[in-house]
Amino acid sequence: MDQTAVDALIDLLDLEAIEVNIFRGLSPDEDRQRVFGGQVAGQALVAAARTVEPDHGVHSLHAYFLRPGDPNVPIIYEVDRVRDGRSFATRRVKAVQHGRSIFTLSASFQRAEEGFDHSFDAPAGLPRPDDLPDFRTRMAPYKDVLGDWYDQPRPIDTRYCEEGPWERREDKPPFQNVWLRANGELPDDPVLHICVLTYASDMTLLDTSLLPHGSAFSAGDVFMASLDHAMWFHRPFRADRWLLYAQDTPSASGGRGLGRGLVYAEDGTLVASVVQEGVIRTAR
Repeated sequence: MDQTAVDALIDLLDLEAIEVNIFRGLSPDEDRQRVFGGQVAGQALVAAARTVEPDHGVHSLHAYFLRPGDPNVPIIYEVDRVRDGRSFATRRVKAVQHGRSIFTLSASFQRAEEGFDHSFDAPAGLPRPDDLPDFRTRMAPYKDVLGDWYDQPRPIDTRYCEEGPWERREDKPPFQNVWLRANGELPDDPVLHICVLTYASDMTLLDTSLLPHGSAFSAGDVFMASLDHAMWFHRPFRADRWLLYAQDTPSASGGRGLGRGLVYAEDGTLVASVVQEGVIRTAR
């Protein structure tokens, strides 16, 4: 557990309201060339959620990454209250830096109601998260290469069921299964749990599209950047309890890779679906 890192993530998602429908978010003090995509997506969803009635929960988001974010300046989030209906509310969020849009998000919220209910079963026969190595154990052989990044606080605990994408081999199947959770306790606010999962969902999904090709972002020979990201939230969950992120990649072509993910609670309940496309190019 690393509660300090989790508390820092909670603070990162706690935006400053600077005017009606306008919020300001900061980036962590880390040595990054651009803002992590999961951060701007999570913060934008927080901004949207703060403009809807509390009885409306997030059920979907669709986002586009337009420009690299500058981690050295604040991000301004402008919320457009597109629609407020009896059952659904829609919000559009624009993230701005240096006078230009770097990210847009549309989110839909729904008042809870009963209806038909079915879902896919979780993958069977996978190792349990407590039987898998955490980041520091898994990456210990690469400690000298990773440098200071190896010792950074990690608010999200990730445990790979198969070889990780950094293990270069060209005959890997086009899927991976990753257990993840916040690396400490979160408050009971269900919107915060959805925003934490939104943050975490961008950490491993695009990597999946490299698995069949024997390449890895960590090797430095591939350029990767998220283009768009969509999520649907099906059932309640806690992001500080283990979640299984079952990911696959149906296609890579034209310098782009597509990743899909189904997120299951530890009891096998399907709680969310994710799709992401990103740029994957051989670095020149």
